[in-house]
Amino acid sequence: MKIIGLETFILHAPVTRNQIADAVHALSHWGAPGVVIHTDEGITGYGYTGTHAHLPSDRLIVDCIEGSYAPLLLGEDPTETQRLWNKLAHYPPTQWIGRGGITHLALAAVDVALWDIKAKASGVPLWKLLGGSREKRIKAYNTDGGWLNWDDATVVDDCRRLVEVDGYRGVKIKVGSENYRRDIHRVEAVRRAIGPDILLMVDANGRWDLPTAERFGKAISGFDVFWFEEPIWYDDVAGHARLAEAIDTPIALGEQLYLLDHFKSFLDAKALHFVQPDAVRLGGITEWLQVADLALANRLPVCAHVGDMAQIHMPLSIAHPACTMLEYIPWLRQCFTEPVTVKDGYFIPPEEPGANVTLAPDALERFGVK
Repeated sequence: MKIIGLETFILHAPVTRNQIADAVHALSHWGAPGVVIHTDEGITGYGYTGTHAHLPSDRLIVDCIEGSYAPLLLGEDPTETQRLWNKLAHYPPTQWIGRGGITHLALAAVDVALWDIKAKASGVPLWKLLGGSREKRIKAYNTDGGWLNWDDATVVDDCRRLVEVDGYRGVKIKVGSENYRRDIHRVEAVRRAIGPDILLMVDANGRWDLPTAERFGKAISGFDVFWFEEPIWYDDVAGHARLAEAIDTPIALGEQLYLLDHFKSFLDAKALHFVQPDAVRLGGITEWLQVADLALANRLPVCAHVGDMAQIHMPLSIAHPACTMLEYIPWLRQCFTEPVTVKDGYFIPPEEPGANVTLAPDALERFGVK
């Protein structure tokens, strides 16, 4: 099998209530710049990354795919995923300006498309190609009820609905307000609404400094918070290690880390407890698997961040032994032929061959931008 052509796309899908915000970001749409890879055997692979739907930035990603990576892929065997990952990741011109950021997001989209082809060529879903079983149940927690721009009553009502009506066994709410005491009240109100048996996570998106995060972490110790995600600046390894020693709530992070080496630095420093790699920010499925294996070697759980809105991470979580739970946000559901689905609090394994990323026939017409 040989690659005979590539084409790129950009999708912008609306978020819930058309506007969400955390402590750092405010969005009206979620972006999915991606690539379609064609082969001489008629098998087509799809891949994409996740962005804040900033069109100039999204264009840089697809330009990197078209201008830098496509010429390296034409004529290659798409099933040789590791070799092609090495070829692209260490291509001197993009390695010089990259090793993260735009070039790595572009690499992620390409790598996902290659794995999509590999699974389709084998006639099985990605989770089965990687040795997983449909008998493994992945618990879903929902983040889409806890945005920081929504008032306390809305957050409490949404979290209660997610648990009592939709059946989720975990919810995550955003924190990181200018006055951290406001967030303490939100945590207390949500815990009261969902009861003691539901997992509750909090996420500051790297907004606070170490002293504030430590004060907040100690203040929420009585509310059984499952993890405190991205409490301080993303790259501060020493700060996270100090915070992990100072508070009882476990630390989670990973969505802002681009490389296997970044995760190794945090693990070596004992600076986190829940490892959150994102395949569409790392260099795709290939590097995600390396990070998940590293976490497993350190006997730490993996709970992926879903810049892909869980389409890719759901089959990965089924396949990898370090995974038992996954985040759910529904923004890209209408873009795929087999959208990720949760029933009774657990993900349903996809059945279509591939990496669960085949675009719906009307996705480009409905959500495509140029």
